[in-house]
Amino acid sequence: MTEPERTEDATTPPEPQGKFLGVPYDWRRPTWERVKARWWNPEDPRFLTPKSYGWGYDFNLYRVFHRN
Repeated sequence: MTEPERTEDATTPPEPQGKFLGVPYDWRRPTWERVKARWWNPEDPRFLTPKSYGWGYDFNLYRVFHRN
C-alpha cells in the first residue's frame, strides 16, 4: 500500500528550512554546533553559508582569514 501524495495548501505549515526566492532560510532553534559550522568551517569551501538562524547568508570566517 502506498502513502497518499502530500498536497501543499494554506493550512500546511512551512518547512523549518529551505529556500525562498533562491535565498536560504532556517527557522530551527540555533545550536552552537550549527553556528560554528556556518561561521568557522575549514572543510566548507564556500565564503557565504546559509544562516544558522533566519533568512539569508552568513560569512564563513575561516575563508575570510585563510584565503587559498
